[in-house]
Amino acid sequence: MNILLPILKNFQSHLLLERALADNTIEAYGRDLEKLCQFLELRKYEIPLEQLETTHLTEFILWLNELGLGARSQSRLLSALKTFYKYLLTEDLIQTDPTELLEGPRLARKIPEVLFYEEIQAMLTTIDLSEPHGVRNRAMLETLYASGLRVSELTDLRLSNLFLDIGFIKVIGKGDKERIVPIGEEAIKHIRLYQDGVRRLQNNIHKEAENIVFLNRRGKRLSRIMVFMIVKECAERAGIQKNVSPHTFRHSFATHLVEGGADLKAIQDMLGHESILTTEIYTHLDTEFLRETVLQFHPRNQRRG
Repeated sequence: MNILLPILKNFQSHLLLERALADNTIEAYGRDLEKLCQFLELRKYEIPLEQLETTHLTEFILWLNELGLGARSQSRLLSALKTFYKYLLTEDLIQTDPTELLEGPRLARKIPEVLFYEEIQAMLTTIDLSEPHGVRNRAMLETLYASGLRVSELTDLRLSNLFLDIGFIKVIGKGDKERIVPIGEEAIKHIRLYQDGVRRLQNNIHKEAENIVFLNRRGKRLSRIMVFMIVKECAERAGIQKNVSPHTFRHSFATHLVEGGADLKAIQDMLGHESILTTEIYTHLDTEFLRETVLQFHPRNQRRG
């Protein structure tokens, strides 16, 4: 630990002052680097941390795996290593980053619930369209399912970003990144019903919400929690026992398109997902191709007997 102390103190100061990380995160990173030093001592590697290579760090990760350290803990430790060596690189203490090609464990991801098309239809039909809030709720759920939006993207959807005449909406996603998403005729129909029959008649709209599509009764932007409650209530009324949330609509949107034979890259682009290897492919897809994908494969756009 003595060999680590000076450089660790400088690194922790960097995390606190320049990265503004939380104290518990900084402490966890320190403990992870201590584990690396313990590994080097056990292996009798008399190598300064600045001179370690990718092979040493890979051996360290494998050693942790053999000790039974969980995948999530290993991933956090890998994050600490990458942050540490990036710091050394910016301080000109190393010339190359040994963590650049370092791979950690694959985390098992919990697969969200998927609704059958009939279950989504059942939820939609529970909404009372004779009530103003019902017209709004139907338009929101149709939009969630038609375009695979995140709940925050739905609540932030702007009137100026609706291009319904040509069947597209502009979505502002994570990190304020914009993407163009096709939207089907059913969703367009219900958005227009809400706009013309409910929203336009609302005379209490707050200034900061003038450009927001979906509003509450007080003329303000809907909260994400409110959307969650609306979706849960519809699921309960439809007798659906699954754990349903707005994200369930997003996941169902993607799953139904895949099951219908849609192009995976087009779906990734519409969802706003990024990949280190394929981001360029996703961001340069032709928008007309995306629209044709939704029109052809989305069950809401297919006539049923």
